[in-house]
Amino acid sequence: MSTDSASPSPSAVAQSFYTRWAVLYDAIARQTPGVGRVRTDAVDALRLDPGDTVVEMGCGTGANLKSLAERVGPEGTVVGIDFSPGVLDVARRRVGDAPNVHLVRADATRPPVADADAVLATFVSGMFDDPAAVVSSWADLVGPGGRLCLVDLAETTHSSWRRLNPVFRALVRATAPPRTRTMRASPTEMLNGRLVAAHRELETRCVDVRATTHALGFARIRAGTVS
Repeated sequence: MSTDSASPSPSAVAQSFYTRWAVLYDAIARQTPGVGRVRTDAVDALRLDPGDTVVEMGCGTGANLKSLAERVGPEGTVVGIDFSPGVLDVARRRVGDAPNVHLVRADATRPPVADADAVLATFVSGMFDDPAAVVSSWADLVGPGGRLCLVDLAETTHSSWRRLNPVFRALVRATAPPRTRTMRASPTEMLNGRLVAAHRELETRCVDVRATTHALGFARIRAGTVS
């Protein structure tokens, strides 16, 4: 008798994986050399004002939440969305009783938010089957004048550091959920392709787009205002 129907979904596998390794991912998110600068530049790129509502899609363990809360002030609102209960538990401990930060367990492709002034998505574009459609839905969420910012990792194109790409590919495979590790196609090629699709969609939907690279070219920030 086939047991396929009893197999957990890819989403369930990923949630379980990130819950199990939440503390390790938190350490990576906070202590990797250069990551603090990347996060600061991403928050700066949103150009938040006091009173704004900002949603972080795939907030993980909450490394960005306090910075976002400081920018929007006590009169503003920060919503952190993630599908993994384990990483949200770490995020809750990090933000404590901050009254203007709200954490929600939900799918970033279907966020339970009616409207917002800005959306930040850090290292999540590679998790979506159709990242362009997801980014477009976020643009619809914030509407004209709203801000979008994507932060993602991919192989570097910097000529001085391309020799490190094999190390990056090994790290991507090692830190990917179990089913993606065994896929025949390279997880890094999939990640690269999804990043390109997501960032192209932001370029399509936004004006005054600003793109920067960090961490030897492995980290990409792209932000703009929805037209």
